[in-house]
Amino acid sequence: MTAVTSNRLSMSASDWALLLLLSVFWGGSFFFTGIAVREIPPLTGAFGRVLIAGAVLFVVVRAMGLSLPRTRAAWASIALFSLMNNVFPFSLLFWGQTQIPSGLAAILNATMPLFAIVLAHWTTTDDRMTLARLLGVVVGFVGVAIMIGPDLAGAFDAHVLAQLACLLAAFFYAVSSIYGRRFRHESPASLALAQMIVSTLIFIPIVLLLERPWTMAVPSARALLALAGVGVISTGLAYLIYFRILARAGATNLSLVTFLIPVSAILLGTLFLGEVLAPRHFLGMGAIALGLMAIDGRPARFMARALAR
Repeated sequence: MTAVTSNRLSMSASDWALLLLLSVFWGGSFFFTGIAVREIPPLTGAFGRVLIAGAVLFVVVRAMGLSLPRTRAAWASIALFSLMNNVFPFSLLFWGQTQIPSGLAAILNATMPLFAIVLAHWTTTDDRMTLARLLGVVVGFVGVAIMIGPDLAGAFDAHVLAQLACLLAAFFYAVSSIYGRRFRHESPASLALAQMIVSTLIFIPIVLLLERPWTMAVPSARALLALAGVGVISTGLAYLIYFRILARAGATNLSLVTFLIPVSAILLGTLFLGEVLAPRHFLGMGAIALGLMAIDGRPARFMARALAR
């Protein structure tokens, strides 16, 4: 995720196709991660994700003839942005998926807009809370309570901590979406590459000190291909599709991908990983979706126009 603007443009058929493809790519990140973490430690996996994505984006940026930021101040801001948008959430999601199914991680990660609405109300002057948004936030977090409430009432074990880790990752994504507004005049592709460079440099000493990957068994080809998938497809290529939709259809239309990512992740996890979610997880996902629809406002406007006709 990265910074977006608030423009609203129309969606063509090709834009909808790209949006669906993006949802599969980003939903696939949970699928690929679910495979990789079975053999690769979480911090090492997160490091591999940004390293591989950085290599993809480097080729793209060079081919486009773009340049990276040149000032220390810019790189300092990008470093903070990288922590919130890559290092913290990627690490939390990789660790979280060592304990919970990929589909559940994706549902919990879909709460990002709920956190963003609350944070934006208190930290910005042009994105205030409305009654509809407040209702959406309340309904969305009721969905979270439905999913993890029974677990919180029991033993406070790694399963519960993993769910909280995925929620914390969504919170960091929300913080980064607001902080990233300062980069709205930067080239999106260059900004994405700069993030990956900084994130890679941050991860190197952490991984070397905490996980010492050279001491672990060599992962299988399946795990390595999954790590390549999350780096190339779900990060590098997904960023490029993201920027294309953003330019053609606007940030408001692009936000629709939030509704689709959990669906892709659940289907992939069910079909290929044999994951099974409890009924309360689907009930919670439904409540979160209702909350997001209330925040987005388009379903209500569509119904109002239909009734008017």
